[in-house]
Amino acid sequence: MDRRPRQRRGPLAGLVVADFCWMGVGAVATRMLADFGADVIKIEDRTRLDMPRRLPFYKGDVRTYGEEDPNPDPDKGGLFNNYNRNKLGVTINMRTERGREVAERLIAASSVVTENFAPGVMERWGLTYEHLCELRPDVIFARMSGYGHRGPHTEYRSYGPVIQAVSGLTHISGLPGREPSGWGFSYMDNQAAYYNSAAIMMAVLHRELTGAGTLIDVSAVEVGINLLGPDLLDVAANGAVTRRPDFPTGNRLEHPRAAPHGVYPAAGDDRWIAIAVFDDADWKALVAELGSPEWTADPRFATQAGRFASQDALDEHLSAWTRERDAHETMHRLQAAGVAAGAVQNSRDLDERDPQLAHRGTFFDLDHPVIGEARFEGSPVLFSRTEQDNWRSAPLLGEDNEYVFTTLLGMPADEVAELTEEGIL
Repeated sequence: MDRRPRQRRGPLAGLVVADFCWMGVGAVATRMLADFGADVIKIEDRTRLDMPRRLPFYKGDVRTYGEEDPNPDPDKGGLFNNYNRNKLGVTINMRTERGREVAERLIAASSVVTENFAPGVMERWGLTYEHLCELRPDVIFARMSGYGHRGPHTEYRSYGPVIQAVSGLTHISGLPGREPSGWGFSYMDNQAAYYNSAAIMMAVLHRELTGAGTLIDVSAVEVGINLLGPDLLDVAANGAVTRRPDFPTGNRLEHPRAAPHGVYPAAGDDRWIAIAVFDDADWKALVAELGSPEWTADPRFATQAGRFASQDALDEHLSAWTRERDAHETMHRLQAAGVAAGAVQNSRDLDERDPQLAHRGTFFDLDHPVIGEARFEGSPVLFSRTEQDNWRSAPLLGEDNEYVFTTLLGMPADEVAELTEEGIL
């Protein structure tokens, strides 16, 4: 694959982004821009590698999530490659005065600047919104952090699991009568990223209409709170308590009263199927597929209210039936009868088995000079006239220094060579 920069295709072609982002909350946000044509120029430091470069998600080498490689190959990490596809990559030592001067030249040539450092980092480099406006009067400065850039907790450090806890999501997650569980994966990093990219696009549209740039301040904590709407309403309107012996409900659902509603064992090692029944019509269809066994005539299961009140017994019976059957075969069988059901799919199922995802082209391949061909997940949105512009896997460390600094910024080649020799680029 030709890795040389080219004219981008897509609705965002011509949009230049000076991208200081790292990790998921920022990198995924700018990846969405890069996927559809923006020239996202990722700015890194050779001596302080981005965390995704250090996390050893290596092709053919399975490791625990979060386990760092003490001597990482900066171009080998799969997480970095996934977060930063379709982007350009440069290196600038921002701890030096000359490095900051080069960064300012890049900012002046960009129409969007993004960052998700801990609050205060950009200020220490002198890159305040006011200064960015001096460099580029119509600049869009998109800032993404855990708590936001105003308020008493502004400087608190955060990662996805911390955001889940502070926003209240962890408190309502888990099994009844047990401690809050949250999620092991940094789900809020990705969720906040979607708000970040949407905010940038609103700012770009506003600038197209008015000519004015803006400062964007996205708080991941507040993104998490936006997911709590039904629970906040229940507390405010009904005086409900969000942790009690019967709540959180785990896989069960309170409103509307669905039963059976849960994840049930299937044949095989660690295989499961989700089934949801919301009314008598669903129940009759399920009973027919079960073969109308004697237990389904139990008076406790005659109504939806009765089934909801007797979920333990109901789940026990249903589990005895599902655990003898293949999850995917059961899913297709129940779906054909009009019952909502889905096999709990693992990564291999998603990548190799699911015909729906294959039909929509959810996953695609890109070549990489270090790790070879790799698999990526695409955008969940399909357009009738627009395609995702997958022109290259993630940049090698400093891969585009010459192109960005000489071709885009017009710096003399000897100056770039000198700055490289001095460790500034």
